[in-house]
Amino acid sequence: MSEPATRPGPECPGCGEPWLRSTAVPGRYRCVYCLRRYELVSVCPDCGEHSTIVRMSSTAIVKCNHCGGSMLQEV
Repeated sequence: MSEPATRPGPECPGCGEPWLRSTAVPGRYRCVYCLRRYELVSVCPDCGEHSTIVRMSSTAIVKCNHCGGSMLQEV
């Protein structure tokens, strides 16, 4: 039996690779594959729905609860 491949981390909204990592600044992320930087925002860039930001990296919700889009905006 083969085990399913594990994902190294969340997917980057820019390149789609699973290499998104949190940085030292709460709410900021960097893709170690494409080197783009992202910030967690309170308003969804896709649908405009407002959401509460949880900036702790272990509990951060980076998907919109309304449309399922990414709550990360490139900086």
